[in-house]
Amino acid sequence: HDKRQKLSIQGIVFSLDDKWTRYYSRAPVTRETGGKQEFQHHLDKLMESGLKKYLEVNKVLPDKIVVFRDGVGDSMLSYVKETEIKSMKSAFSRMGENYKPHFKFIVVKKRITTRFFKRSPRGLQNPTPGTVVDTTVTKPGFYDFFLVSQSVGQGTVTPSHYNVIHD
Repeated sequence: HDKRQKLSIQGIVFSLDDKWTRYYSRAPVTRETGGKQEFQHHLDKLMESGLKKYLEVNKVLPDKIVVFRDGVGDSMLSYVKETEIKSMKSAFSRMGENYKPHFKFIVVKKRITTRFFKRSPRGLQNPTPGTVVDTTVTKPGFYDFFLVSQSVGQGTVTPSHYNVIHD
């Protein structure tokens, strides 16, 4: 967001092949008018453009779609679930009344303060990359987990927090 000029950029990237080596992306700049309606409208159109590009390249629509969404705090999860998922499903319906892909929507939070450690003969250490924490410290009533995706030589690793809000 550029608050001074009242501009927003919304980006979306689509993988076009099963090896994840070809991509299609869009990042339109829009003038904010004070509401969030523009966001859903553009998301809807962006999803539709990505589906059309996938169809053009592969001659078939994807049967599975996984969306990773960043920049959503806990207080906005229900809003995103009610609006953005509805917007994307609207794009699906415009691709054909029988088009109903298996659809997951996952919110990824990277700016968190949660830290994990593992016990070892040398004391507490950082967990290894690939460590998943999906019980005990996760949120009751949520489908969420933490993933350690990095290794550091100094300091502590920062896991990412994943909330699956639609599956």
